[in-house]
Amino acid sequence: MHKTSILLIASLLAASLAQAGPAPWYQWRSKADGQMACSQTSLGSGWVKFSGPYRDARCEFRIPAK
Repeated sequence: MHKTSILLIASLLAASLAQAGPAPWYQWRSKADGQMACSQTSLGSGWVKFSGPYRDARCEFRIPAK
């Protein structure tokens, strides 16, 4: 019983520490016409990552480098 309690507490503690933050946003530039878009993921093969990472969906607030 004691071993089970310790394992339960350890797993709850590990789960609380493993919370992930939101994915960063990046500015993407179209290879075809140079249009810009802000997205968390690639928009496809016709787009290249231009700048980032950003905290918001408008790509206004950069995440400072560590």
